[in-house]
Amino acid sequence: MGVHVCVFCASGPVGERHLALAREVGTQIAARGWTLVSGGGRVGMMGEVARAARAGGARTVGVIPTGLQDREVADDEADELVVVGTMRERKAEMDARSDAWIALPGGLGTLEELFEAWTSRYLEMHTKPVVLCDPDGFYDGLLAWLEGLRGTGFVGDVSLRTLIRTTTVEAALDACG
Repeated sequence: MGVHVCVFCASGPVGERHLALAREVGTQIAARGWTLVSGGGRVGMMGEVARAARAGGARTVGVIPTGLQDREVADDEADELVVVGTMRERKAEMDARSDAWIALPGGLGTLEELFEAWTSRYLEMHTKPVVLCDPDGFYDGLLAWLEGLRGTGFVGDVSLRTLIRTTTVEAALDACG
């Protein structure tokens, strides 16, 4: 059955280098015989990772709230498209269907998903890998800020260690399974 990996990433218009990263992730998920779980949209990086995964023979599961079916253009080509009522239900469904998470560059939605998965990992609510795949330093400023909070009582060493940081797709996927 293989690993079910959930990918968090941008669902809006982004540059070609980020679209290429998403395609590489989808291609490599398929090459490993794994299943992609995503936010169920077919635009931006979200759409690219799903199309590349399917092109390589991977099973794709999209989870999208009713209110975003038009905005994120629901991925009606997914092997399974789960339509839920709210964003909270979306994340719960993606969580239940995933063995690991990979965050790629993205905006507020990606950050919110990453931080929730990361926080729940740190709090030992699950033991699933939470991986940040950042080949070009997209998250450098955020990570530097978080590192700067060490020793202040706001962010500790253990919490920072629970996020697996990688700069290559291969390393990100290796960390997932």
